[in-house]
Amino acid sequence: MSNSTYRPDWQPECAGSEFACRVMTGVNGGHDGMTKKTAPLEKTAASGVKRPRLTVDDYVQGVLAGDRMLLSRAITLIESNSLKHMVLAQQVLQKLLPHTGNSIRVGITGVPGAGKSTFIEALGSKLCGCGHKVAVLAVDPSSSITKGSILGDKTRMENLSKEPNAFIRPSPSSCTLGGVTKKSRETLLLCEAAGYDIILVETVGVGQSEITVRSMVDFFLLVVLTGAGDELQGMKKGVMEIADAILINKADGDNKQKAQMVKVEYERILHYLRQATEGWQTRAHTCSSLTGEGIDDLWHVIDKFKETVTTSGIFTSRRKEQTLAWVYSMVEENLHNRFYQNERVRECRSHIDKQVAEGKISATMAMQRLLAAYEE
Repeated sequence: MSNSTYRPDWQPECAGSEFACRVMTGVNGGHDGMTKKTAPLEKTAASGVKRPRLTVDDYVQGVLAGDRMLLSRAITLIESNSLKHMVLAQQVLQKLLPHTGNSIRVGITGVPGAGKSTFIEALGSKLCGCGHKVAVLAVDPSSSITKGSILGDKTRMENLSKEPNAFIRPSPSSCTLGGVTKKSRETLLLCEAAGYDIILVETVGVGQSEITVRSMVDFFLLVVLTGAGDELQGMKKGVMEIADAILINKADGDNKQKAQMVKVEYERILHYLRQATEGWQTRAHTCSSLTGEGIDDLWHVIDKFKETVTTSGIFTSRRKEQTLAWVYSMVEENLHNRFYQNERVRECRSHIDKQVAEGKISATMAMQRLLAAYEE
């Protein structure tokens, strides 16, 4: 059959000109375009050359030099769950620890679709233009079924990603609750050691109770939308009461007047809530990430916040408390992993599960038997 008369099986019998099919003529010879008479090339080693393994000093020197490629590899090392990588990662982190802490850490959270990524790009670009070095740690939700993540936040920060003084690192949440990853704190320290003086931590879209990011940042910003809920919804305990500022985003065009009305409503709500940070009054603000209006004003608020809490001593004391809380959260995680990896627990677990499912023993008794097996 010639190329001009070729008709695929899926084409209807009475197809018109809207169904077009064109067959491309193949190359003569082998699949690589070479004639069959050509002598085969000698077999060589795989074209992909493995990158050399880096030492602790290689990582440390690269991060301190501000090398973004080595910083990325160091973060990958930190995020790895391999035991040998964990040991190496802690050695790297220990050497970099004296070079950390010289930044303002800003946590940015909000419901999905609030415009967090667009806002971060507008703010980050502005700060880079003022001479700052900005690192963005964007946490992307992981599927509870496939465990995969799209990691697409960087594609929505096209302009910021071109800035030489910006570093954007998307990371999977790995189904961790709280809007951040298990290794977000350590990643943050690496960015500080690399010389980034502003760290923006973007969480996944969160609800009222997912507030883990508060325990690792200095300033906590809640991004909201107009029409997202009434006053009673806003007064519920949770993410609202720990915010240092509330930002009504997308205040442009026809939505600008409505954003101002929502701002007044949030100001009324904040009047009834306790201060998230001692000596600092949380206020509501509006901005447009599209036009840039309100971006400068918000950064002045963050700057003023740092000045206020540094003078009062809250800045230093909060970071110490956060570090201690981090220690004990890792202790809990480690004990959790040890329990489920314990050989005796794994041996008796299926039997105990069956007894609970059949109603033969209570959940409390099952718990006691599992702990007894672990402690043997």
